[in-house]
Amino acid sequence: MNNPVPPRRRSRLPLSLRRRGVPWERQRPTWREARPAVIAQALKRSQARPSGNWYVVGPSSELRAGRPVGRTVAGQEVVVWRAADGRPVGGPGICPHLGAPLRDSPVRSGTLVCHWHGLALDGTPCAGWGPLPVHDDGVLLWVRLDEVGGEVPLDGPVLVRRPERARALTAVHVGTGVCEPEDIVANRLDPWHGAWFHPYSFVDLTVVGSPDGSGSGAGDSADAADAGDAGDAGDAFTVDVSFKVAGRLVVPVRAVFTSPEPRTVVMHITEGEGAGSVVETHATPLGPDELGRPRTAVIEAVMAASDRPGFAVARRAAPLLRPLVRGAAGRLWRDDLAYAERRWRLRSTGRFPG
Repeated sequence: MNNPVPPRRRSRLPLSLRRRGVPWERQRPTWREARPAVIAQALKRSQARPSGNWYVVGPSSELRAGRPVGRTVAGQEVVVWRAADGRPVGGPGICPHLGAPLRDSPVRSGTLVCHWHGLALDGTPCAGWGPLPVHDDGVLLWVRLDEVGGEVPLDGPVLVRRPERARALTAVHVGTGVCEPEDIVANRLDPWHGAWFHPYSFVDLTVVGSPDGSGSGAGDSADAADAGDAGDAGDAFTVDVSFKVAGRLVVPVRAVFTSPEPRTVVMHITEGEGAGSVVETHATPLGPDELGRPRTAVIEAVMAASDRPGFAVARRAAPLLRPLVRGAAGRLWRDDLAYAERRWRLRSTGRFPG
């Protein structure tokens, strides 16, 4: 049995001052620890977990009165809007009459009215159009596509423990890459690349626990339990890392990465500043591009929480802070999508190592 990872003490101040910074090229190499077999096996187990055929469509905030949200998921056009009572409803995004794109049609009193010929859809079967199960978890919109997923359907998506919405600062970043969902998940199941590939954001990164029991501590002890994910605690990656703020100012935390279903990786901050915060990374297949290459949307929800007295002020400034949070996530994903796209190119041409 692994020895438990000793807890990190939280400073009285949210920021810490690095005493001795290490130049990028002189930091400790992590390639020996980042064993391809460990990442591959964790990915394989992740892909075998049930999703219930649920796919993330986008942020809940996009679903506004009067307009639907339209997406292509795994090559299928879907449309989602709010019924008159506020419930999210949805279904195929192609009008059954003559094929109009329903994503461009308006919503009137909870009814989607096709802008080509006026076919009115209230979320119930009509003229060959049938509804799809839709779920709004308050942060993200989900749609269930049983024909695409091919799994045993679940009544709702696989969700993990989150901070209370009323006490959290929430922001959602959306990006698109030429790769498959598994390439996005594999990127997140490789925490060892953080300080090397993202030196502008992360320093002093140490993987203290991984599924094979390696690291300077255990990854399947209380940290994984604190993460609150069901069925995947044995595949937790536990990381001690400092987020860079400016110069030598950093925010040290302990983070646990788990994958509760095939298209999701979750990072829980279990110790340090912002304990209880969650970052959910969801990968939604879109369909092939004009060259036949797979395209995948990265939909990342950041739910930051803190018991610091000043955090209430930050939440009140959420409209100003959300663009900054999305910008930080976007910068990271410009790099991480390059990682995922590179992985897909090598896999698709038989050149991926291993």
